[in-house]
Amino acid sequence: MRSHPVPTLAARLLSLSSSTRLVHRAMASTAAAQAGGVAAAAEYEEVLGRLSSLITQKVRAHSGNRGNQWDLMAHYLKILELEEPIARMRVIHVAGTKGKGSTCTFTESILRSCGFHTGLFTSPHLMDVRERFRLDGADISEEKFLKYFWWCWNKLKEKTDDDIPMPAYFRFLALLAFKIFSAEQVDVAVLEVGLGGKFDATNVVEAPVVCGISSLGYDHMEILGNTLGEIAGEKAGIFKKGVLAYTAPQPEEAMISLKQRASELGISLQVADPLEPHQLKDQHLGLHGEHQYMNAGLAVALASTWLEKQGHKDMIPLNCTDPLPDHFIRGLSSASLQGRAQIVPDLHVNSEEEDKDCSLVFYLDGAHSPESMEICAKWFSHVTKDDRRLPSSAEQSQTCGNSRKILLFNCMSVRDPMRLLPHLLDASTQNGVHFDLALFVPNQSQYNKLGSNASAPAEPEQIDLSWQLSLQTVWEKLLQDKGLNSTNSRENTQVFESLPLAIEWLRENARENRSTSFQVLVTGSLHLIGDVLRLIKK
Repeated sequence: MRSHPVPTLAARLLSLSSSTRLVHRAMASTAAAQAGGVAAAAEYEEVLGRLSSLITQKVRAHSGNRGNQWDLMAHYLKILELEEPIARMRVIHVAGTKGKGSTCTFTESILRSCGFHTGLFTSPHLMDVRERFRLDGADISEEKFLKYFWWCWNKLKEKTDDDIPMPAYFRFLALLAFKIFSAEQVDVAVLEVGLGGKFDATNVVEAPVVCGISSLGYDHMEILGNTLGEIAGEKAGIFKKGVLAYTAPQPEEAMISLKQRASELGISLQVADPLEPHQLKDQHLGLHGEHQYMNAGLAVALASTWLEKQGHKDMIPLNCTDPLPDHFIRGLSSASLQGRAQIVPDLHVNSEEEDKDCSLVFYLDGAHSPESMEICAKWFSHVTKDDRRLPSSAEQSQTCGNSRKILLFNCMSVRDPMRLLPHLLDASTQNGVHFDLALFVPNQSQYNKLGSNASAPAEPEQIDLSWQLSLQTVWEKLLQDKGLNSTNSRENTQVFESLPLAIEWLRENARENRSTSFQVLVTGSLHLIGDVLRLIKK
């Protein structure tokens, strides 16, 4: 048997010393990483603060928001040296009242599935401002976001003054998007208009490859006009000479206005038919709701035209009725966009349930126009009916014996609740949904701009609930007028001082009533949707 030499004391001490150094080195590395993480978080908070400083205090409906100092955009592009990069960019530009974000998302996903390097700019964000800038389907990384932010911020700060002030919030974000997409050399940039079209910050693109108009309706009337014709005229401001344009099917008044603008420019305006389910070969759209077939139809037209203009005719569908090519189906079925017909179980409650039978489930849809309210109500009815299969994320609530349907609502004060809530209530009633309770809350994000960690005011007297109380009054009157609430009591409604209080109240009720499934429809504002997501995903 071979004997092993016994290590000398010096060797053992040397080995111990080496191990100690390794431990110290690992600890130092961990400490450095933690310090770096803290520094990065502090820098990100600083950037959010700088962005917040660009949010103007005047209300959105101010007349100055309509084309105010539009010529400044040309100055900003010159300062940032973006004129040439934008001219070279292969852009798909989309305006509309409803579905423009979904249309852009579908379009980007299709072209990404075709193998192209994509950039997508949408608004608003729900939880993090980086959601607005997607590269190849993913939010831009924090590292890249910070790099391009400071590049734009420092150049603009250096060259702006009293005559040429810093750009307002959305204009800065649009400029940042152009910088990101040009620096990252995307093959295609899909741009969603922020507001209107003619005077939107994205409309500095002079030669897009193709333009699209999603469904039009009554929204932002305080800025865009009081008729569908006026609103359509503003949206058609993105049309350009020599650039093919598509539109989703529109009401007659809106279509007349769109066609008139197209005729003035001498361009072709084509109607994109809604997609038919059979064209997906038994696959489902990645974004839920019947209305998404209209947005998908427009996206297919836009993506097909872009591919054809880039010389990829072999990739496009042969006609408008046959099943789509596999890469189109892959893109449409894998598309994702938070806050649109989204179902999120509250794991804080569901994971605590011993039998896993019942739950608290949030049904999130950022509807904020009369037409989208109706669509939202129909979707909520469809996915919560007892005799239907719910999406997998909410299946567990289906086994509960009882269900309570609760509305969690807020909308911006520039919107008329008498144009929103009646549509929501009527469509819900017609589709068999009766809300047991309606909760009205202020948005959390009014206290913590751009998703920072600042909390809501602690003192109740600091919180102005006059808007939420007026929403509550409108809802109660609607219930009484329709015979859905025979008493004058406020048993069917409640106003909360903050969203966290409302969420905690819902959780407590769900825990105390294990035989009941709580199905909460959250709607009225994309800002509210983002606030709810931020809270329940913590």
